Amino acid sequence: MRNILGKIAIRLPGLRHQILIYETLREISGVLQDVRQEVASMRKTEAIRCIENEWSSNERFSDPKRLLSFAAQVNSQNGEDGMIAEIFRRIGSESKCFVEIGLQDGRESNTAFLVACGWTGYWIDGGTAMKQTIEHRDDITPNDLKTITAMVTRENATELFTAAGIPTEFDFLSLDIDQNTYYVWEALAAYRPRVVAIEYNATVPPYIDWKANYSPTRTWDGTQNYGASLKALELLGHQQGYRLVGCDFTGTNAFFVREDLAGDHFLPPYTAENHYEPSRYPLIHHRSHRREILDRPAN
Repeated sequence: MRNILGKIAIRLPGLRHQILIYETLREISGVLQDVRQEVASMRKTEAIRCIENEWSSNERFSDPKRLLSFAAQVNSQNGEDGMIAEIFRRIGSESKCFVEIGLQDGRESNTAFLVACGWTGYWIDGGTAMKQTIEHRDDITPNDLKTITAMVTRENATELFTAAGIPTEFDFLSLDIDQNTYYVWEALAAYRPRVVAIEYNATVPPYIDWKANYSPTRTWDGTQNYGASLKALELLGHQQGYRLVGCDFTGTNAFFVREDLAGDHFLPPYTAENHYEPSRYPLIHHRSHRREILDRPAN
């Protein structure tokens, strides 16, 4: 093709000039792609360096009962894989059954690594991308991992769990649906997982009890006006018989352990003030949440 274009270009000087411009632009595009990859690599390296420096220099992270030093990332987004493994190392597991609500395609989820470790469970999401992730996997059968396509709300949460045959006691619940996370956990009070990982809104200070106003059809708009503060989740967890035992470094997920299992395995006090991690989302990801006025409490 290039030989043909070359012969044509000899006869048409204007076209030859355009071809030269095209090839130059294509080379520039390739260089820009290489630069993007290099910048991404440098960003990841710098993020790791910042995290390691914070852990080594801040006495707050030196206590072995604090979970952050056990962070490790296989499939999770923010080191949750290692923290989940450490929690179960301390309290043990029973059914090795999980439920994760809100995971998109599942590849970067809090339970994908558990699947690889032989656990069984349920993926629940409003989209179907998770089904496509596993449909060609011969090593993952429907008995190992059940997928349920549904938008989970306060009104239908227990109905969905009952219809799916999810037991009232299982090992791990991961809940990340952005806007209505607080209300769905509240609605699932009859279910008693040993451990709960739940997204919190780290833009709200740890001493403030705040949650977004509820609407079953409301979805996240990309701003900081979503979910619930860590203090709100701490109080809800206490009401439902759970202790707040830690948060991931980026200020995304909080971890709760059932009070009858927590013992002295974790670092007291089990409060938002003690375990809160600020929003470090931009350290790992390209963008943080857009600024927005938060919801006023409903009258």
